Amino acid sequence: MTGPSIAPARSAAFRILTEVASSNAHSDDLLGGAEVNRLSPPDRALTTTLVLGVLRWQPRLDAQIRSFLARPDADVPLAVEMALLLGAYQLLHLDRIPAYAAIGESVELAKQAGEVHASRMVNAVLRKVSALPRSQSQPEAKNVTQLANLFAHPEWMVSRWKQFFGFAAAAAICRADQEPSFLSIRLLHPEAEATLAEDGIETAPGEFLTSARRIVSGDVLRSRALRTGQIRIQEEASQLVAELAGTGNNILDTCAAPGGKTAILAERNPQAHITAWEISKARMAAMKRLLGEQEKMIFEVCDATQAHPEPVYDLILCDAPCSGTGTIGRNPEIRYRLDEDDILRQQSRQLKILNAAAAGVAENGSLLYSTCSLEPEENETVIDTFLKSNPAFELASLEEQAEKLASAGRIHTEGLSKLKQSALIKGKLRTIPGMQNCDGFFAARLKRKG
Repeated sequence: MTGPSIAPARSAAFRILTEVASSNAHSDDLLGGAEVNRLSPPDRALTTTLVLGVLRWQPRLDAQIRSFLARPDADVPLAVEMALLLGAYQLLHLDRIPAYAAIGESVELAKQAGEVHASRMVNAVLRKVSALPRSQSQPEAKNVTQLANLFAHPEWMVSRWKQFFGFAAAAAICRADQEPSFLSIRLLHPEAEATLAEDGIETAPGEFLTSARRIVSGDVLRSRALRTGQIRIQEEASQLVAELAGTGNNILDTCAAPGGKTAILAERNPQAHITAWEISKARMAAMKRLLGEQEKMIFEVCDATQAHPEPVYDLILCDAPCSGTGTIGRNPEIRYRLDEDDILRQQSRQLKILNAAAAGVAENGSLLYSTCSLEPEENETVIDTFLKSNPAFELASLEEQAEKLASAGRIHTEGLSKLKQSALIKGKLRTIPGMQNCDGFFAARLKRKG
């Protein structure tokens, strides 16, 4: 016998949070999955708000919840923990959710997950949580510890950002990570903006690119523009990296999935033969569905760390797997899964991929290395280490490439100015969430000497 019904958004959020907590699944992927896409637009929006809100504020929510437990250090069953976190987030952060709904459905979630014996505890704890003051505007943090606590980030992570970028930038990153992330799209058809407007979707210009737009309002996921291929959902910094890669006639994308950057390489180099590598068969299949059959594109399942390409490519994109700390705003769980040792492990793999890919660069050819990490060990250190052991390569400034893109109308005037002022540093690209309206990406261009 089933209990009272639970709102679809809360039910979906509960399942996603449980899967994120019990596996390596990413919230961003799950929120884009079939279950969520079948929901009504309001329910999809609420599901996203609940999942990302709980993940962003989980340490603070957990501390508030545990202060009301008889044994604050006791192990709590996963289903009970997720029900409590969902209820507490709604009570403390969402003004339009009635307390009775947040509490009642959290209790029911625990019951339907088989934790009937804990339902009274869930009810009692959430009633006490409901008496706490709702979250107000955040006070100003004076040091790293306050900043980490205020924005629910690991202190070791915030301390690194302060060391590398300064306290103001670290604060901007933390603040941006806690704010609702926006969708970015790429315009692929001259009528795309008109179609979006007809569908009631409001957009704003991209931070840098003339082909990028930020979604201000409207349900772009069910728009005709997306359904008919007039647009593609793609984060703008990701688009920018692919644009900065440049041009070539024989191109290799070494870590190609999910395929957005590969698509831009094909778009900007229609004459080129493009080879796309991906280690995962499942991700490769998904990429093929995105890109479709293309006469000049070859898809190969390949471990880029073990590859031995011939030096025949005049352009290689090496968008390496990384810690992903530049995307915590979209994948809040990253902050809980990482430790500092993971960053060095990522660096080791990145160097293997970069060295393997470099063997495939033809004379006078170039390689663009990129990550969505904020960590210097995965970025500048990888480049410096590579150049020390590969004297046939030199660093080529991305500022010149950005100016070419601006001249071609692909980067708008304001975007070029922003890049030069804050994102192009010593010839390399570094975007920082909160400092620019995009994810955190790094890119450096390496050229094989003639």
